[in-house]
Amino acid sequence: MRVEFGVLGPVTAWDEAGEPVALRGPRHRAVLARLIIARRRVVPVSVLVEDLWPDPPAGAVATVRSFVAALRRALEPGRAPRTPARLLVTEGPGYALRAGRDDVDACRFEQALASVGTLPPRRAAEELDAALALWRGPAYAEFAEEPWARAERARLAELRLGTVERRAEALLALGRGTEAVSELDAHVTEHPWREDAWRLLALALYRDGRQGDALAVLRRARALLVEQLGVDPGPRLLRLEADVLAQAEHLEAGPDRDAQSAQTAQTAQSAQSAQPVQAEQVWARAATAYDRTVAPGARARLESTVGLLRDLAVTGGGGLTAAREHREAAVEAAEELGDAELTARVIGAYDVPAIWTRSDDPRLAARLVDAAERTLAGLPPGTHPAVRARLLATVALESRGSGTRRADRAAREAEETARGLDDPALLAFALNGVFMQSFGRTGLAAQRDATGAELVAVSARNGLVSYEVLGHLIRLQARAGLGDFPGADTHAAAADRLAERHERPLVTVFTRWYAALRRDAVDAPSAPEAEAAYRDAAALLEDAGMPGLRHGLLPLALLCVRVRRSLPAPAGRAAEDTDWGPYAPWARPLVLLAEDRRDEAAAALRRAPDPPHDLLAEALWALTGHAAVALGDRETMRRAYRALAPAAGELAGAGSGLLTVGPVTDHLTALATALGHRP
Repeated sequence: MRVEFGVLGPVTAWDEAGEPVALRGPRHRAVLARLIIARRRVVPVSVLVEDLWPDPPAGAVATVRSFVAALRRALEPGRAPRTPARLLVTEGPGYALRAGRDDVDACRFEQALASVGTLPPRRAAEELDAALALWRGPAYAEFAEEPWARAERARLAELRLGTVERRAEALLALGRGTEAVSELDAHVTEHPWREDAWRLLALALYRDGRQGDALAVLRRARALLVEQLGVDPGPRLLRLEADVLAQAEHLEAGPDRDAQSAQTAQTAQSAQSAQPVQAEQVWARAATAYDRTVAPGARARLESTVGLLRDLAVTGGGGLTAAREHREAAVEAAEELGDAELTARVIGAYDVPAIWTRSDDPRLAARLVDAAERTLAGLPPGTHPAVRARLLATVALESRGSGTRRADRAAREAEETARGLDDPALLAFALNGVFMQSFGRTGLAAQRDATGAELVAVSARNGLVSYEVLGHLIRLQARAGLGDFPGADTHAAAADRLAERHERPLVTVFTRWYAALRRDAVDAPSAPEAEAAYRDAAALLEDAGMPGLRHGLLPLALLCVRVRRSLPAPAGRAAEDTDWGPYAPWARPLVLLAEDRRDEAAAALRRAPDPPHDLLAEALWALTGHAAVALGDRETMRRAYRALAPAAGELAGAGSGLLTVGPVTDHLTALATALGHRP
């Protein structure tokens, strides 16, 4: 039986006959809504429990399972007992709803919008009318206050508002300006900050012969934007005002003009659609020529392979994972040939920028460092210094978080060589290694900011886009760590612009996490609101191919949210179901304290090692100090104080660009007070 799902309004489902499916109570609907938002991906039971209850009751997991069982009976009433579910399936640690895209009204709405671009105005208006007719109210209407629904509700609402404006444009193209005026007037009244809506309303009034009203609308828009938001109107509004005053000819509508505009748009769309096909043909021809020309055993193939892997890595997701896997094989193949210079080129050619200080694959990183060291030892006299410098930069990068003197020396030597050779690409690679080795102690955000600034300058001058993005991300982290959020905003925006222009999808992971950090640190929302922002950001990590970043990060961020607000850590089943990843040693004492198991908490704190030398060192030391104060562990308090003191002017953890435990000075004051001396 086919089931259709509706989320553009109250969450509902219909059977093949179009009759509503009985979904029972609000929590049953909440489970269904949460699975629809996941878009066929698995939602762990622990996540469902957290989303359904702010303070989960005993037996919450069993209750969720009973909800799922009831939903299965409602959605697949004809399924025989003990046969596997087809629609709401169990997979791994949770559940997934395997509904097709055509079976969810929100997906049909998005598909309709995607199909409108090539249509003439009349057909476009009809399709947009049909798309808007799918809406029965606000998306996920009954879950407006739920943090887990907030991002999806906002995304769909934004799409709907944009669709209203696209429909108005189609009406204007059809000469139906009077109809567009009435609809747009209501639209801007309800959503006064949408500049494009004001532009369309003014244009519709002008085409309706109401030039004075059009100018009044533009001035009203300017007043709202300036007085209430403190921003000037954008260039399109300003240009329209000038054109209205000049009675510019191009503002007039007419069938010939509209037909020409539609034809131009359709031609442009067709050309754009043809580009991927042409690119694919070029790729296929080039690959065929390469296979035909370069012998299968030629060493050039290894170097070409590494260049391809480098490009593959910056695509993110599966590309990054595949690049890591094949990189190891390429290095092994080069070593087997016994040519140290070839091996050096194969290792050093993989100059993929790296921003996170925990390795995605520690085993591979260790093997690459060993291979680079062996190759350095085997280089013949007279080898070009750049070859050696690239191997040293690789050692520095792949030794991230180790804090070893060897890795630091390798970074400095690579940097010195690159400066002497006047090789911008090599210098950018070396500076990446310097960044990875700039965590010898806390409080070095300003030093990293300088490294990021040089990376941006060198890369912008020499067209090194990936390293220019890296420089902006480093500066984003550093400025956030120093509490300069306007500065961090500037670099987040610059990174996003470059990422969009040059197809660097992984950048969004970091800028979206930064947005969650900024909201937490600057807006001071409630704990549930801050947690929701971090959960939304964490969704981007699922398919990003960066386990070193993803593993344990969301639980750590949520713990920091609670500590900043003097709330206890997760306890009981919620803590048991949490995968703290590499951050478990520093989270465990706080979890045990929340369960009032003080002796075990004290033992766990004594066992916890010093935090690693990386982007989260300040945050982990702050959590350590917080637990030590609560437990009266004076020795650990002293260690935490000494470690945090150099970072007194920073926000603990914000130098990661991802999370924060608040000002370091607050933690130092608490530690000093507990130790009985002045901070």
